[in-house]
Amino acid sequence: MMDLSHIHPDFRAIVGLSDRERIKFMDEPRWLGYRIAQKILKRLEDLMEKPTRPRMPNLLIVGDSNHGKTTIIQRFNELHGQGYVNQDSEPVKPVIIAQSPPSADEKGLYISILRRFFVPYRVGDSVLKHRDQVIRVFRECHTRILVIDEIHSLLTGSATKQREVMNAIKLLCNELAIPIVGVGTREAIRVLHTDSQHASRFEVATLPLWSLDKEFQRFLASFEMVLPLKKPSKLSQPELATLLHTISDGNTGNLHTLLVACATEAITSGKECIDKGIIEGKVWLRPTRGIRELRL
Repeated sequence: MMDLSHIHPDFRAIVGLSDRERIKFMDEPRWLGYRIAQKILKRLEDLMEKPTRPRMPNLLIVGDSNHGKTTIIQRFNELHGQGYVNQDSEPVKPVIIAQSPPSADEKGLYISILRRFFVPYRVGDSVLKHRDQVIRVFRECHTRILVIDEIHSLLTGSATKQREVMNAIKLLCNELAIPIVGVGTREAIRVLHTDSQHASRFEVATLPLWSLDKEFQRFLASFEMVLPLKKPSKLSQPELATLLHTISDGNTGNLHTLLVACATEAITSGKECIDKGIIEGKVWLRPTRGIRELRL
């Protein structure tokens, strides 16, 4: 019998699949919790449970690109955002996650929100009509929290347009009495400072890059438990952990891509574990100015 104690029990059966199926399995989205991500999830849950009051608390989640912010939001939506029909036969959408428009545009924000409700709308309608429709559908669907992803995009546009969109967000928060969560890069903080009133309404939660410490090693150990390799890689050991941290720059997305690429080579080469040679090999080069280069 093969010793698969290095793999989580839920995933040990995957090892018996073909190489192609194992590689495909690794590309499927999968939640790996860690301390800061769990704290942000808990804060989102607390916001959702806040009793209605005139000035609802809001949250801005910021961090580097490709560092897991959207993954946390998607996890929150999986846990708390599934729609249903209540006992009064009314539709309920507890969580709405809308994409920020590509530039500061009030109508674009409303249209992005309406799309998440899957309701018809007329592009040619006035901003006021779109706003009224958004407010109405929020109330009809008993929505309890609004998340605006890529909120740093609101920096693209004139100062006047930026103020208009931020005032629209403040109006929605006041009118609906629900928390609003913004998600974006660190530049998103500049959006808040277009007006001191906006800044005072939002707490800021920063998702930092990984430090080379025990918490990073624990995350590597957790990641290894979902990789369907027949042999243990011991990724959390100091030598491999240091190498992985250096190459990924402590960025969660970079690390994920790197480990999947290395595990894929471990499967196709027959090694069945990730070692120093694979990590240093031809499948990966350190990200350069946000670009991940393959050595072909």
